Amino acid sequence: MPDAAMDLTQALPVGSKGRLSSGWWGMWCVVATEAALFAYLLFSYFYIASQAPAPWPDGGPPPLGIAGTGTLVIVLASLTVWWGERGIMRGEAGRLRLGLAATLALGVFFIGLQLHEWRGKPFTLSKDAYGSLFFTITGFHMAHVIAGLLGLAVLLVWSLLGNFDRRRHAAISIGAVYWHFVTVVWLVVFASLYLSPYLGLAK
Repeated sequence: MPDAAMDLTQALPVGSKGRLSSGWWGMWCVVATEAALFAYLLFSYFYIASQAPAPWPDGGPPPLGIAGTGTLVIVLASLTVWWGERGIMRGEAGRLRLGLAATLALGVFFIGLQLHEWRGKPFTLSKDAYGSLFFTITGFHMAHVIAGLLGLAVLLVWSLLGNFDRRRHAAISIGAVYWHFVTVVWLVVFASLYLSPYLGLAK
């Protein structure tokens, strides 16, 4: 009888997963609302740029070195979280932990690069419209990166506690959706704030 009860317990469902998970759809709702926020901010950037009588930005197009490096770093961080997620889908818990740890390290490095670039800027948040938009947009993105890193840190702790396996990994997939969103947003921000002035698209 105990053996039969154990077999019945093991056969019970482990909860919804993937697109059947309420958390999955909840995260996509969060992504949609946050994407709207960045759309409004970037619309403001291009609108004010189109109305600016002086060159935009005032000191010429921004240098691409630090921001370009940060772009490569955050894209790589998105790949490592994807690699870790694929690992746990195959039952490879060690690969998940390594992927999450690598993503955390790369995310912290990205923030360090962003802060270093901020310190080297010749303008401030209150100098002019460009400075306000630059620091507001990149600042909001950094806040989202920090939120993503906190979430991934929790997932890493849970993975170290053995809470995920081949069947139980919905939280990993949900966290990965948010992190990929953060990466995509940065690519759009990078194209808008850093590349468009070189192409004359901000005027």
